Formats: sequence, structure tokens, C-alpha cells
Amino acid sequence: MSAYDKIYAIVQQISYGRVATYGQVAELAGLYGQARLVGYALYQINTSASEIPWHRVINAKGEISYSSLRRGDDYLQRSLLEDEGIEFSQDGKIDLRRYQWQPENHI
Repeated sequence: MSAYDKIYAIVQQISYGRVATYGQVAELAGLYGQARLVGYALYQINTSASEIPWHRVINAKGEISYSSLRRGDDYLQRSLLEDEGIEFSQDGKIDLRRYQWQPENHI
């Protein structure tokens, strides 16, 4: 199983209405310290056609990692999270104590 496949398998487990951080996904995928690799893997997903809930992965500050390279998907990400009931503070942060996913079991 490739590193990307391991990442996707973890992301697919993130529950509706919950988020995980890039670092958390990396650690659960056995890729400790490779949070950027998680970002690279998620960047490769076709956001309009994939069943992988890429939008549930945020940075360790509880924020969406905005980038002009994502072609507007940053705003889609926020919208999808809000549709799941996740609330953002006025400064654009998600309360990780409230919304962070804790896996029961992982691969």
C-alpha cells in the first residue's frame, strides 16, 4: 500500500461533523512527521468526484490551510464543513477540543 493509499484510508474514516489535522492523519497512517505529505496527497484528489472526505482535514491551528493553488477549494472546504455543522470562530478557526475526530480503530 502506497503512502497516499494509507493517507486516503485514514481520511475515509473521519466521521461526519468531525475534523482531523494533517499531522494526526500522518501519524495514524504510520507516517509520523509527514503532515506535508498528507497535504500533497489531498491536493491530488479530484474534489468534485472523490468519495474521500478531504475537506475534513485541517491544520494544527484549527484552520483551513488557504492556498491559491487549490483553485477555490478552500472556500468549498469551509462550506462543506459548515454544512456538517462545524462552526468557525470569527477569526476562522475550528475548536479542535469540540470537533477533532478520535478514531476508535484505525488501519
